[in-house]
Amino acid sequence: MSILINKNTKVIVQGITGNQGNFHTKLMKQYGTNIVAGVTPGKAGQKVEGIPVYNTIKDALKNHKADYSIAFVPAKLIKDAAFEALKNNLNLILITEGIPVHDTIEIVNAFKKKKKILIGPNCPGLITPEESKIGIIPGYACKKGNIGIVSRSGTLTYEIANRLTKNNIGQSTIIGIGGDPVVGLDMIEALKLFEKDKQTKKIILVGEIGGDIEERAAEYIKKNIKKPVIAFIAGKTAPKGKRMGHAGAIIEGETGTFEAKIKALKKANIKIAETPSEIPNLLF
Repeated sequence: MSILINKNTKVIVQGITGNQGNFHTKLMKQYGTNIVAGVTPGKAGQKVEGIPVYNTIKDALKNHKADYSIAFVPAKLIKDAAFEALKNNLNLILITEGIPVHDTIEIVNAFKKKKKILIGPNCPGLITPEESKIGIIPGYACKKGNIGIVSRSGTLTYEIANRLTKNNIGQSTIIGIGGDPVVGLDMIEALKLFEKDKQTKKIILVGEIGGDIEERAAEYIKKNIKKPVIAFIAGKTAPKGKRMGHAGAIIEGETGTFEAKIKALKKANIKIAETPSEIPNLLF
């Protein structure tokens, strides 16, 4: 078992004929992801990697069943693409970065109201190793196993998964939730799913400075999570007052600092890795 996706998950790619959509469709298909159709307005009748292209999701669903859409669509067009997926009752992975916050808020609220899964924006997606990946996480860095990973950082997700794999430690599902100030599925929701999942035995939480989701996750873990959790927080050496990396890496007063996050995690008795290389040893 895994969370969110498995080998039977059917996927539509919005923006499949663009450079990024085309490139990552090929990699997802090679990994084994069940991509049933692509959508690009005005490109109906074409094929990408043997996958039929339609003008709209509605047209695609006349011929194919689907569970998820992944959108490789520019920020200025993403709102329409997201609502098209939602209107057709699909879960959505939003890879796109640079989406205006007010658009993201509207999209997130709509998906929550309809109780559909939204991951992102500005995220690498998710992968259930050796079964399916929807997004841009490198498949070669992952190995099937029982460690769940939820992360705000794309590159750290890849690095940590790769370190586990090289140490022969497999993963159940890896979720990159995105680094923007507002995201769909968050750390606490991912923790709930991992806690219920029989395959997942331990959880790795990868955070960074800015916002308060790690502090809130630590409080939730303390009260609700029975499985062992190991955490890594990026941004220890970030200069005070300087905004770093992700749009979500915003510190206000003491909230969102590296020190505040570490304090909250320690209070919840969560093991903390000083560097990603420490994580494999902390799992045992």
